[in-house]
This record gives sequence, structure tokens and C-alpha cells, in this order.
Amino acid sequence: MTNSETRPLLQWSAAMAMSGTIGAVVLESGAAAPAVAFARCFVGGALLVIWCFARGWLPSWRPSKRDLGLAVLGGLFLVGNWVLLFASYALSSISVSTVVYHTQPLILVGLAAAFLGEKVAKSHLARAAVAFGGVALISLSAHGEDGKPVQLAGIGLALGAALLYAGASFVAKQLKHIRPHLLAAVQTTVGALVLAPLLLVTPLPTNPQGLLWLVLLGTVHTALMYVLMYASIGKLPTTTVALLSYLYPVVAVLVDIAFYGHRPTWPEALGMLAVLAAALSPQRGGQSKGNAKISRATDPCGTRTPARRS
Repeated sequence: MTNSETRPLLQWSAAMAMSGTIGAVVLESGAAAPAVAFARCFVGGALLVIWCFARGWLPSWRPSKRDLGLAVLGGLFLVGNWVLLFASYALSSISVSTVVYHTQPLILVGLAAAFLGEKVAKSHLARAAVAFGGVALISLSAHGEDGKPVQLAGIGLALGAALLYAGASFVAKQLKHIRPHLLAAVQTTVGALVLAPLLLVTPLPTNPQGLLWLVLLGTVHTALMYVLMYASIGKLPTTTVALLSYLYPVVAVLVDIAFYGHRPTWPEALGMLAVLAAALSPQRGGQSKGNAKISRATDPCGTRTPARRS
């Protein structure tokens, strides 16, 4: 493998591994979900804006009213997704929320079928049935940090986050002509503006340790992670991207087990495997062209990534 192939592989792998530790950072901050999402948008968004300025992308950007409106709408979906996902961690567990959240690729294809008239292959319907069967199995058998059954509200919030993620990705599909760094910068800026008033109800942590966790989330798990993803995904085959995307939920489960004492039951583990196998496996055979474009046009953070360049 040449250096030109190894570098993007390592970049994408690092980004996925970072994604798997987001739940731990959120819990360690001790902040409420809206405050965590605000910090992620404020710190990460500011750094992305600086990055876009430094690369000369932002000063020359002249978006149409339609593009700007769609970008704002996608930003609302994106930050709403983060708020629900972060809130779900405390009500279920990092691993349960993360795995349930990964039903979003299947939801996204459903949205494309409903609003764009794209055909849904029978194989996709089968995968969706397996994935949501896995969610049901997790709901009935999963246990949280205290050994008690997870709250269904936590699973519901994770599913709601997956739906909003799919909505953000669906909107981003209409903005394929916009550089993804710019789109992420706009959406995180929108998120910071929308979430700022909520700080009156759910303020930021007052202790330095909590604030440092949030700064880490914004710098490493947002700005740096986005840069790594956008620098690598366009240079990797779709199958490689799909395979390495498993690092996200796998790392989340390992972190939950190692640091938060989560012990999956056998039915829960089986449900997790069902969700991940159905939602993250590369589509083959009857995949429609539109669905293939969707799978290449979205990333684990709810924004668009560039199609692979040949």
C-alpha cells in the first residue's frame, strides 16, 4: 500500500475512532445536552470558520438564497440530532444509544423514497426489518450502568436523533455542490445561535474540568474530526469507508464496557450485531443509483462528504 493510500486510510480510521469516544466526553463534562451541543457548535464552528477562511473558501463563497436556506435547515436538523443523542446517553448507555443511532442510514433511504421518489430495493427492506428487530431486542434486554433495564425514553431519543440525522443528510444531498467544510461551518454557526438562549436554562459547567471536556469536544471531536474525514473519504473506496465506519460503534461499546461498567446481555449483543450488520454493511445487488449516491454523500456527523474522485 502506497503512502497516498495509507494516509487517507489512517485519517478516516482516526476520525471514526474519535467518534466512538464522543459519548464519554459528553458524560464526563457533566453538562446538560443543550449546553454540550452549544459548546460543540461554538468551539468547533469557530475553528471550522477559521479553517475555511485560511483556505480561502469562505471569502469567495456566494450562496444563493435557496442554498443558504437549506444550509440553515440542515443546521437545525444537525444540532437537534446532537441534543437528542447526547440526552439519550444518560437515559440508556453510550453503547446502546450509539448502536440504535446507527439505524439512520436506513431511515435516510426511506426519506429519499418518500420525498424524491427513489426506489427502495427489497434487500433494503429486509435490512431495515433486521435492524429495527435488533432495536426491539435491545429495548427488551439492555441494561444500563446501574444494572437496571435501560429507559425506553433513552432509546426513543436515540431513534429521534437518527431521524434528525437522516433529515440533515437528506438536506445536504440537495447541496452537493457546496464544499462540505463550508456547509459544516454554516451549520455549526446556526447551531450556536439557536442554542445560545437555552444556556439560561441549561448553563455551561462552572468547573474548569467540565469546560475542558467541552473544549475537547469542540476542537478534537468536531473541528479536527471533520477535517480528517473530508481530507480522506474522497480518496477511499466506498466499501473501505463502510467497513471502517464500524470503528465508531465498536469503540463506543468498548469505551462503555471499559470505563462505565456496561455488561451487554446476550440478547442485547445479538440486537446490536443485527443493527450494525443491517445498517452499516455495504449495499449490493439491487441498490439503486440514488441510494448509492446517498450512501456516498453522508457521514457519521450528519453532513455531506465529497464523492470519491477517480
